[in-house]
Amino acid sequence: MSRALVLVDLQYDFLPGGALAVARGDETIAVAKRMIPRFHIVVATQDWHPRDHKSFAANHPGTKPGQVIELGGMPQVLWPPHCVQGTPGAELHKDLDASRFQAVFRKGTDPEIDSYSGFFDNGKRKATGLDTWLHERRVDHLYVLGLATDYCVKYTVLDARTLGFEVTLIADGCRAVELAPGDGERAFDEMRAAGTTILDSGSIAA
Repeated sequence: MSRALVLVDLQYDFLPGGALAVARGDETIAVAKRMIPRFHIVVATQDWHPRDHKSFAANHPGTKPGQVIELGGMPQVLWPPHCVQGTPGAELHKDLDASRFQAVFRKGTDPEIDSYSGFFDNGKRKATGLDTWLHERRVDHLYVLGLATDYCVKYTVLDARTLGFEVTLIADGCRAVELAPGDGERAFDEMRAAGTTILDSGSIAA
């Protein structure tokens, strides 16, 4: 069996200056660049929303980002429009060596439902194909970093654990949205409680 590095949503819209900027999100890029050469298998996830995505506050007149509505029978945080298909903000950061990516898994493509996890949409109605792809390559241990700790990273990690993968979270390669203060630390606690190992990049051997 083998291990893989999973880079979660390292896209311009989640970096400072982006449409849904995560504070100090740009600091994750240097960590990702250091980690990529240490792995033979590297994959990335990419938020890839249609312009009419129902998670965007702009598509619900009278609402604003940060509000929670019901969407498809589930609570849905409303966000500013971000990572719209084909826009510069949806692109993965240019400093990442894309030639090392074996695959990129796009998510959030269905306008009716959001998709935080790299494995499934939020209702687990459809899979992205990441689970099957990893199993075909006999990967059993995932090393995960990216944006944001309290949303797409957390749900990717929790789904990976449910699917039976061993997971190591690279903590210094993650930053949180923090809609509520402490959301990032609570996400770390949830992932740890699910059996995730949490380390900094300096502890991970090539």
